[in-house]
Amino acid sequence: MANDRLRDALNTTGLTPGDVADDLGVDPKTVERWITLGRMPYPRHRHRVAALVRESEAYLWPDAIPRDRRGRIAESEIVHVYPHRADVPADLWRRLFTSARDTVDVLVYSGLFLPEQQPRLLTMLRDKATAGARIRILLGDPNSQPVAQRGEDEGIGDAMAAKIRNVLSHYRPLAGQDGIDVRLHGTTLYNSLYRFDNELLVNAHVYSFPASHAPVLHLRRLSGGDLFDTYTEAFNRIWTNAVSAWAANEAA
Repeated sequence: MANDRLRDALNTTGLTPGDVADDLGVDPKTVERWITLGRMPYPRHRHRVAALVRESEAYLWPDAIPRDRRGRIAESEIVHVYPHRADVPADLWRRLFTSARDTVDVLVYSGLFLPEQQPRLLTMLRDKATAGARIRILLGDPNSQPVAQRGEDEGIGDAMAAKIRNVLSHYRPLAGQDGIDVRLHGTTLYNSLYRFDNELLVNAHVYSFPASHAPVLHLRRLSGGDLFDTYTEAFNRIWTNAVSAWAANEAA
């Protein structure tokens, strides 16, 4: 069975089987068999390939790591647990935004606190996009049923949708900026996600509590772990079905 994850990862990074073979010192046909036949590379080769394509080993070869070891690695992916989002230090937010070079992904309903806490947020995102980073921001569709339900659950009614429209107005100057994409989603939001390269803040949602009062996991991606990738896969699924924030506004 072909390894489509490995094939896709190579395509995404612009690498060919020959490039990988040269780096590892193996025959290009060996790399082709890893892709087309799903052959399992030796552990040392798996580690290197995962590093080359910037994916985790567990994502590329889910069956390569025993379940008990995956569990231990997942525990190691947890850097810290904060009882409330409000407890996440401001210095940590600044470091994560400042140090991210390749990827900044945000999945929220409104995330109004971000522009409030980061006064240079738009400039920072523009600079990173200009330098080659990919910026993806997912906001809740203010006209969707899940957003209305979340506002009702928190006891704030239409204020949730109003906060989203406020944030959309804030991000409007980013429209048309290469490397930055803002989309709207209408999914039930189980977690808010904030990814900065290989670090991730997961803000778990708790019924009737505002997100600022709910716990946050600080994760760091490890090659053999899959906890980090579980959340990033969820982000990508929502991203695929989301619509451009600016196209949606113009249509309205």
